[in-house]
Amino acid sequence: MAFKCQAPPAEGAGAAEGEEMGVHDGHRERVRRRFLENGLSGFADHEALELLLYYAIPQGNVNPLAHALMDRFGSLSAVLSAPVELLTEVKGVGERTAVLLRLTSQIARRARLSDLERELVLNSREQVGAYLLELFSNEPNEAVYQLCLDGKGKLLACKRLGEGSVSAVTVDVRKVVQNAIFHTASSVILAHNHPSGIALPSEDDHAVTARVRAALDAIGVRLEDHIIVADHDFVSFSESGYLM
Repeated sequence: MAFKCQAPPAEGAGAAEGEEMGVHDGHRERVRRRFLENGLSGFADHEALELLLYYAIPQGNVNPLAHALMDRFGSLSAVLSAPVELLTEVKGVGERTAVLLRLTSQIARRARLSDLERELVLNSREQVGAYLLELFSNEPNEAVYQLCLDGKGKLLACKRLGEGSVSAVTVDVRKVVQNAIFHTASSVILAHNHPSGIALPSEDDHAVTARVRAALDAIGVRLEDHIIVADHDFVSFSESGYLM
């Protein structure tokens, strides 16, 4: 006997038959009950994604769509960090669904960072590295941040300076100086990521570091470090001897 796997209806569409909807409603309720009783323990990644999809597509069978998304992007993490425009290329994913998927990871990331930043003291490379790995965890493109610290290493502000393509980003040195003055920083850590996965600094990275350091020196603020994040690793200019 052959079984037909029915695709979910488009966003806003209802089921073709009331009886079919009853079958899917029963399945959805069982999945929700599993979550309410045990959280995501015992859920496969595609099942967790299916549960999330219920809240964007309120009717129909979304199990095939969960599988399609996993097949397209390769992992649950990749699905939740994929750009909206790529998510909507998957048949059955409209803008509402894509926004929910993207928003889920962004809210979780914001919550983790908020917890980390509360009275956060960055007085070791390990602490700085852990914070930055979380900060850049969902950055698909190259981006640059400025950390403003007080004399004891307490984080005063984390400012996003800009975003570029996967290979380039422009740093406004004047903005770095303005942020340092506004937050009365004693020192600054510059940080950016290499989505290519290679954390070694480029010639441009060295040039930007020199310009930022000179500008901060002029106002009596120390450039404590410039850190490059790639995948699950990071390189410190200070530890590598590039800041002498």
